[in-house]
Amino acid sequence: MNIPFADNWRKKRGLARGVAVVSSGDGPPDAGAIAELLSECELLRSQAAAGGVRLDDSAASLEALDQLLPRWRDDTDTLSWLGNDAGLYLGTVVVRTVPGAGWRIWPNGQPVVRLASGREIDVVGAGHEWAEAGVPELSQLYAEISEA
Repeated sequence: MNIPFADNWRKKRGLARGVAVVSSGDGPPDAGAIAELLSECELLRSQAAAGGVRLDDSAASLEALDQLLPRWRDDTDTLSWLGNDAGLYLGTVVVRTVPGAGWRIWPNGQPVVRLASGREIDVVGAGHEWAEAGVPELSQLYAEISEA
């Protein structure tokens, strides 16, 4: 979508970033439901499929994502959503493959991955950096996280 005043605003302030998870307040959120919700990443999955990449929640799929041609960088709306999805997908792979890792929702609603060591990773921020510039590579970030 080409909206001149919005494009000018984005150039001055950058893309909107983030995902927020809001609880209904009916008790603690169900960790399994949150993990399932955050793993959807529909836009990323469709972009990956169009590029011949199957996302199977593995470290190898992160390597394949790093090899995709970044055709989305010309569309600021897609770029923002894809950054969210890339971060959530990275988090999903970490949560499913790194022992002791899990999703944590900060009070402002931002999902982060918490490692067994207590370190918290802003995977959505990393996803935006990857979508915008290609660095850090998702597979490299995963390798660093999984060693921690």
